[in-house]
Amino acid sequence: MHNTSEHFIANARIALHNEQLQPVLNAVTQFLLAARSAALAETPEFRALSDYAVAMKDHVLEYLDDYLGEFATHVRGRGGQVHHAATGADLNRIVAGICRATGARRVIKGKSMVGEETSLNEALETAGFEVVETDLGEYIIQQAQEPPSHIIGPALHKSKEQVAQLFLDKHDLGPRRLDDVRSMVSEARAVLRERFLEGEVGITGANALVAETGSFMLVTNEGNGDLSSTLPRVHIVIAGIEKLVPTLEDASALHRVLCRSATGQATSAYTTFYTGPRAPDDPDGPEEFHVVLLDNGRREMLNGKYRSMLRCIRCGSCLNHCPIYRHVGGHAYGWVYPGPMGSVLTPLLTGLEGAKELPNACTACGRCEEACPMQIPLPEHLRQLRDDERAQHVSPLIWRLGVAAMMWMFRYPALYRLACSLARPLLGWLSAHPGLMKKLPILGGWAAGRTLPAPQSHTFLGQWQRQLAAREQDNRL
Repeated sequence: MHNTSEHFIANARIALHNEQLQPVLNAVTQFLLAARSAALAETPEFRALSDYAVAMKDHVLEYLDDYLGEFATHVRGRGGQVHHAATGADLNRIVAGICRATGARRVIKGKSMVGEETSLNEALETAGFEVVETDLGEYIIQQAQEPPSHIIGPALHKSKEQVAQLFLDKHDLGPRRLDDVRSMVSEARAVLRERFLEGEVGITGANALVAETGSFMLVTNEGNGDLSSTLPRVHIVIAGIEKLVPTLEDASALHRVLCRSATGQATSAYTTFYTGPRAPDDPDGPEEFHVVLLDNGRREMLNGKYRSMLRCIRCGSCLNHCPIYRHVGGHAYGWVYPGPMGSVLTPLLTGLEGAKELPNACTACGRCEEACPMQIPLPEHLRQLRDDERAQHVSPLIWRLGVAAMMWMFRYPALYRLACSLARPLLGWLSAHPGLMKKLPILGGWAAGRTLPAPQSHTFLGQWQRQLAAREQDNRL
């Protein structure tokens, strides 16, 4: 996926003026918020589950190499193969090589954020393979040639009218019509059922990799992941190295946290554990089973101050609670991961220089941290990234000079008081001339949607000092 994160401000401005996008974003995020709230209200032990999941993931990250080794041993013991990809390009090369070695031409694919991260579809198509997304949302945006706008609902930004028109444009419908959602789903189902039967290689992601058994957990609501895993002759699982959990019990706990946080469900419609290729007495399943484990910057995160981001289970809860995301949607962020988690992950995985606007796309309200079931300190990470921008001279020069000037001024109280006394009449004058303020650098962006209130006649510090002086005088009396 092409990264346009450097154009976040321009992307956001376009989204804010998109009259079709705004009501869809509001309706869907409100629905997801209400569903999550209802699910948590029915789960009084949710906080305990969250604490358990956090402690478990922290333990795994501390001993990640041990669990990776245990997982690989059990996968190979069940007849599967494990591959390690240092970069996204490595993963694409490995997957294409497996497909080529089997003589396959048609690939069916379940939903995978890792696949989006590495632009796997584009790589496979360039190599000559036909790739079909089987998740309904992913299929819709594949037909529209658009990136996903939400990690749980890839086509969240599409209205039903837009989807109907897309199918009319892309499918040979004949006399059929698409008047409602049911008819659209039936249309997609009819097309995808044929693709499932034609698929020679199936590719899926994984919600968890279980070290003790070599299994992986797949959570879906459509069943497409199960069909992509069992129908083709070859099954390839692609996942980040952080997806490891020690035991099946740990995977179950993670599942309870994930479903409630993502969609407000007690459990998804389909939750399946797969272990290796088909055994001789199995009625179905793949003949070959491969797991490709992706690093792509994760080890660097593991050894640094952003380690807790590797706890992320891609539930999307932080997106639904974020006032920035709820106004601009996922495409404005310019890459695979949107919202608060994306504003942290994108700079870490693709480089701070090209994503420098994202850590600043934050109101500092803290709702993302409150909503995160894995208790990731997202606001703190965003502040750390802004500090990294300043230290690496990535942020604009005028911002760095302003921060340096403030730091220098704060060292001298007398100078600070003088600056406040000079700023007060200036701000009063600017509040009386809002049109002029909108033309100023830095302040102009803030003033474009706000009215600057006139400052009080005295500063808080001045009033405090006068109050202290009055108290001292009273004490003398």
